[in-house]
Amino acid sequence: MVKLLERGGRTVTLLDGDVVRKNLSKGLGFSREDRDANIMRIGFVASEITKAGGIAICAPIAPYAKTREFNRELISSYGGYILVHVATPLEVCEERDRKGLYAKARAGIIQEFTGISDPYEVPDDAEITLQTTELSPDEAAEQIMDYLVEQGYLV
Repeated sequence: MVKLLERGGRTVTLLDGDVVRKNLSKGLGFSREDRDANIMRIGFVASEITKAGGIAICAPIAPYAKTREFNRELISSYGGYILVHVATPLEVCEERDRKGLYAKARAGIIQEFTGISDPYEVPDDAEITLQTTELSPDEAAEQIMDYLVEQGYLV
C-alpha cells in the first residue's frame, strides 16, 4: 500500500479482513456461509472502489475458490483484478500468530478455523504467489510492484 501511495495518482484503500469484520460484517460468524458473505462484501466494496478509479487492496483470509472467483468476476467488470496468494505453511502461520487463535482452534475453543478444522482451498489461479518463508515483506512488495509494471498497471 505504501509503495502505491508513494507513486501517487490514484486513491488506494486497504480492506483489511479484521477491520471489515468489525465494521462491515459485524455479527457474522465463521460458518462457510458467513465467511462467504464477508468475502463477498469485501468484493462489493472493492468493485465500487475500482469503478471509481481507485485501487482496492483486499487482505482477508479467503479460503474458498468459489467465492474468490465470484469476486474476480465482479471486480474485473470494472477494472483489473490480481489475486496474490500469500503462501505460508500452516506451521509458520501458527508460529507467527500473535493473537493465539491457532492455539485456541487446536484446543477446540474456536470452531471452523481455516487450516485447522476448516479447509483452505489453495488458489490455482493466482497471478502472484508469494512464498513468505523465502521473502521479506519488502521483497514481497517489490514482486507485486514489478508485476504491476510488467502488466501495464503502473508505468
